[in-house]
Amino acid sequence: MHNLKIPQLFDLIRTMSIHYQNILNYFDNRSTNASAESFNAKIKAFRAQFRGVRNVEFFLYRLTTIYA
Repeated sequence: MHNLKIPQLFDLIRTMSIHYQNILNYFDNRSTNASAESFNAKIKAFRAQFRGVRNVEFFLYRLTTIYA
């Protein structure tokens, strides 16, 4: 496998062998992590609005009341 002429093809093969379970899971169950990624983006946007948060407990409270 190391004798490939195209190094990008070796990278693709390595990536597929590492993540094949997740890839198969998508085709079996049509499930992705898009909802988790969306939620993480919302948290990052919310955190960006309140830079320099001093009271972490209150920040987490606001986060849970808005997005829970």
